[in-house]
Amino acid sequence: MSESSKPASADFVGDRGIVWNPQDGMKLYANGYFGQPVGIRKPKSPEFDKPLELSLVECAYLISEGRLQVRDPVSGEPLSLDDLLKIGRQQSDEFVDRFMVYSNLRSLGYILRPGLKFGTDFAVYEHGPGKDHAPFLVHVIPQRKGVIPLDIVRAGRLATSVRKRFIIATVKEDGDVFYYSFIWHKP
Repeated sequence: MSESSKPASADFVGDRGIVWNPQDGMKLYANGYFGQPVGIRKPKSPEFDKPLELSLVECAYLISEGRLQVRDPVSGEPLSLDDLLKIGRQQSDEFVDRFMVYSNLRSLGYILRPGLKFGTDFAVYEHGPGKDHAPFLVHVIPQRKGVIPLDIVRAGRLATSVRKRFIIATVKEDGDVFYYSFIWHKP
């Protein structure tokens, strides 16, 4: 395996991965806007000399793509995708659904960033932060929970206030991901 195709390396710290090598971090950030450089709130460029912090869902996705190796903090051994999914399930019953939606949207070419400031799971970009505004907000609701009317009202109010399309994503029992978008009509 050539040095350029070798996966980046991260240490699992708390509930995230830290890529200590800035060269590896810059490569991940430049090729998909993965993670957040430590201490840089809104990077203006994919060039930085800081470690890169990756969320658990980003770590799982990058491992599934063969682009990252995450080391266990105690043993130093690599964690597998199954290991990370297990850790994620311990943190949230909905982690696997979020991972599946994240992976599906990434496979469609979208850039995903955390949607926390919008009160949802993901802000979805067509080109990337700093290049365009996120036209979509995606909230994952497991099929077993179902969508309640309050979810629809929340989606409408939020989407209208931030001028974005709000999408509810759900993972069916067979693993297929479905997306529901609402168009608000003013009579």
